[in-house]
Amino acid sequence: MTTIGIIGAGHIGSQVARKAVELGYDVVISNSRGPETLHDLVAELGPKARAATAAEAAAAGDFAVVTVPLKNYKDVPVEPLAVKVVIDTNNYYWERDGRIPALDNGEATTSGLLQEHLPQSKVAKGFNHIMAADITTDGSPAGTPDRRALATASDYPEAAELVTRLYDEFGFDTVNVGPLSESWRVERDRPAYVKRQTAAQLKDNLAKAPRTI
Repeated sequence: MTTIGIIGAGHIGSQVARKAVELGYDVVISNSRGPETLHDLVAELGPKARAATAAEAAAAGDFAVVTVPLKNYKDVPVEPLAVKVVIDTNNYYWERDGRIPALDNGEATTSGLLQEHLPQSKVAKGFNHIMAADITTDGSPAGTPDRRALATASDYPEAAELVTRLYDEFGFDTVNVGPLSESWRVERDRPAYVKRQTAAQLKDNLAKAPRTI
């Protein structure tokens, strides 16, 4: 069975872990404070989950989910994630992360910054524009009328395909935005951000997105 390495055990990371375990995945999850602080979460998740350091989670995962505050993205271990697909949930909150001029000026994207940090990995945007609680509650089977859709973007088709498969297992349709250079369309404060929408509605909202806010 596939193992997911989750780097970051906050709201998104914990919810991804819960749904992944429910679906039969093995999960190795980490945070910045050490594995011992994840005892309660791992106890809740059960035998298919264990806590580890970020480097251990990165090494253990067949693919990884990075869900740390953007200001800490350079702390993500590089070598253990080489050649692996890395799903990036990051959003830019300047109030928390400090001002990043390349993002303010529309010269970069949050996932593009992580791809630069992980040059040998295959980064894909995922799970960044959905409220954490909805990850485990808002999915529905394929073909359900008005099924919710989520966006992804990647410079690597195989990474976008992995996110598409995972979204479907979690209960969501996928809209592929294209390369990471277009992933700003689903970032904070754009029309598609944290809104429940079908694939058709998501495509419309992506098209309406302004490059800078």
